[in-house]
Amino acid sequence: CTVIFTRLATRDLHKPISILFCNLAVSDLFTSFSGFWISMLFITNPDITIFGSQDMLAPYSLYTTSILSTIYNLVSIAIERYLAVAESMRTRFRVARNHSIAVVFINWVLAFFLGCLPLMGWNCLHAESNVSVLYSPFCVNYLVFIAMPNVAVAFLVPLFTYLRIIIILRKRKLRMQACGQATGTYKSAETQVARTSISIWLLALVSYAPFLAGVVFDAANRRCHGELYPGAYIFRNCTAVLITITCLGNPLLYTLRLRA
Repeated sequence: CTVIFTRLATRDLHKPISILFCNLAVSDLFTSFSGFWISMLFITNPDITIFGSQDMLAPYSLYTTSILSTIYNLVSIAIERYLAVAESMRTRFRVARNHSIAVVFINWVLAFFLGCLPLMGWNCLHAESNVSVLYSPFCVNYLVFIAMPNVAVAFLVPLFTYLRIIIILRKRKLRMQACGQATGTYKSAETQVARTSISIWLLALVSYAPFLAGVVFDAANRRCHGELYPGAYIFRNCTAVLITITCLGNPLLYTLRLRA
């Protein structure tokens, strides 16, 4: 909320990248609210989060939607930062506010469509053979369809874009050194980008890798709920806590270290 209010109230921060930062804060806030909804259901009636019911379909779908939106925002920010560094100074003006607004709109439409597929019928409320043990009433094939490509995108796109930014800055620094000019600015920018990008990638790894591991375990395991209780469900709840850490870490990494 602080990120959203600060950027909306400060006119100097009304830039294309700020729109992406605000949208990231909104998706993180959405993740927190939907996760809180699931937590309250677990506290009041743990059985419905273990065995699954109609009541869990909507909060799980909204939680998935918010996670997907966060991932797409992280990827959009990484690509925008790459475009701002890779090309000439004119590129900064090509990435206009309209472009950022369009990206935000596309991110949310895609996230809502994929995240709400269970509400549209792709669920296992009446199909026991393919039901997820950890995330019932979701289907295992739906979780694999959602988790595998999106987690891969969350890992690979920021990794390659920020690595490319570091390489570009290093080449420019070497070019400046060859011309006998000062390179302090490029050296400082390279250090900041390296530190921030490593932190971003590690945060994504810690947050989403356990969830992906849970989906893989769910797809490979065909035992019933009672055989996995309580250890597997403790692990499942811990993965939700780790994803929430992303909501706390994103504002720190993307706003306090904006110059990177």
